[in-house]
Amino acid sequence: MKYHFNSADILLPKKDFEKWAVIACDQYTSEPEYWEDAKNIVGDTSSALNIILPEVYLGDNKEQRIEMINENMGKYLSSGVFDTFENSMIYVERESNNTVRKGIVGLIDLEDYDYNKGSHSLIRATEQTVLERIPPRVQIRKDASLEMPHILLLFDDEKQTVIEPISDKKGEYKKAYDFDLMKDGGHISGYFLDEKTIENVQKALESLIANSDDKLLFAVGDGNHSLATAKECYNLSKSERARYALVEIVNIHDKSIEFEPIYRVLFNVDEEDFIKAFEENQKKYPSDVKHEFEYISSKNSGKLVVNATSKLPVGTLQSFIDEYLKKHTEVTVDYIHGEDVVKNLCKKEKALGFIFEGMQKNELFDAVKQDGSLPRKTFSMGHANDKRYYIEARKIK
Repeated sequence: MKYHFNSADILLPKKDFEKWAVIACDQYTSEPEYWEDAKNIVGDTSSALNIILPEVYLGDNKEQRIEMINENMGKYLSSGVFDTFENSMIYVERESNNTVRKGIVGLIDLEDYDYNKGSHSLIRATEQTVLERIPPRVQIRKDASLEMPHILLLFDDEKQTVIEPISDKKGEYKKAYDFDLMKDGGHISGYFLDEKTIENVQKALESLIANSDDKLLFAVGDGNHSLATAKECYNLSKSERARYALVEIVNIHDKSIEFEPIYRVLFNVDEEDFIKAFEENQKKYPSDVKHEFEYISSKNSGKLVVNATSKLPVGTLQSFIDEYLKKHTEVTVDYIHGEDVVKNLCKKEKALGFIFEGMQKNELFDAVKQDGSLPRKTFSMGHANDKRYYIEARKIK
């Protein structure tokens, strides 16, 4: 039987986990001081920081940084920085903000993944993939000898058959690591699963889609563009190692997983024109389902109820914003966390904000099945310091 989540030859550093592990490269992109502080913490110690490119530096000597990353990967592989654990899966517990997120690190087949909207693949993007963001990442990965995952894949296991049985028995497994993460990242511990448990995990995952018409097993929770990059690099090379990607899978029903809405604020916009155009546009799509929005500007505030064109309010709004911006190039949009921030921004002249009901996490799989990938910035899973840290590695060349 073919399984769609498998063990991997996992590399772990032999020592100094506290300095090795650093947060995902797409965090703190407007805060270079965060990354400078991380650099000071690491010092001369071998660290994942030296083999990733934080996106805050994408515009700063990128080619030189990538060359140094590839050189460091080679040094780490040849100088005995890693221990290799063959055919492994790691059960992970991540403690932060008084919650514990439970996951399993293993291998997926990129043949099972398609990030295009409307895909019916086993693994799908949850949000629209911005194609312009892939080439810079391909440039980083295409010559890399190692990969490290910050990708979180979600699966829908309401009966808790896959991961939860493991947590009760974690004391029976060999510990992979157990340490505090730098920069307020909380605590993390990992355990190597035995062969029988690995097989139980695989069978339980297959059971989730065995009787389903729509074979959606994994939806990308974090790291969509990184996974899309892995897919493109595989398409370019078609090598066997490049065909797979190391990820962490998490049950969407894990109590630690919380979805927060991401609101929209338009700038340099004619408020009356936008609202009128939005109302008129939605009349073209008769629907029994309505979506409600609170709008805010420096002059007005109120409620807007329109015909739904997507399962989620954010989809209805974003699809119209995309069309409106094509005709009004002077208008820009930003994606905002928190109602208070929206209200504060909308004190500015010609700013118009929209607050709406966010997606509940139990709506995600149905929404992806119905609408395909959702609009970019539909939801956020936790705060920046909750994001995945790089720990495990795998050879890809």
